[in-house]
Amino acid sequence: MEMPLMATLQIIVAVVMIISLFSLAIPVMPGLTIIWLASLIYGLLTGLNSTSSIILATITLLMIIGNFIDNLLMGAKARLKGASWQSFHRFSAAAVAGSFLMPPFGGFIAAIIVLFTIETVRLNNWHKAFESTRGMALGCGYAFFARFAIGLIMIGLWITWLRLTDEWLF
Repeated sequence: MEMPLMATLQIIVAVVMIISLFSLAIPVMPGLTIIWLASLIYGLLTGLNSTSSIILATITLLMIIGNFIDNLLMGAKARLKGASWQSFHRFSAAAVAGSFLMPPFGGFIAAIIVLFTIETVRLNNWHKAFESTRGMALGCGYAFFARFAIGLIMIGLWITWLRLTDEWLF
């Protein structure tokens, strides 16, 4: 690939990655998946060698772990505060639906409302329901920081890929 075209591709990929990193502040936004996809497309367009293949495999693994951690931390905090599995599944579904119906924060708001409502009815105690809801919100905050750190590592690995394969043009 010619130098100007390669530089343009790298700039586009870097911009997509940075925007995706900051999009992680929006619940249910697949920022890690978009960072991974940008890496994959870059690799497919420029060609993969053994070094870039290993780095892309590591980025893939981090994307999978990061997407799993999101649900784990949100649900674990709610469960630790007493939320039922039934509530967990329902507030997760509400988060996904709310993200599509009321972006960018509709998913988070819908999850909070659904969890609080279900737990209040189930426990007949709004104080305990509030604790479960607070736990879910804290888990969401922890999940954001975990995803953000993983996103930074993924981007750092892509930059390492460029440096190790002598493709760095910035």
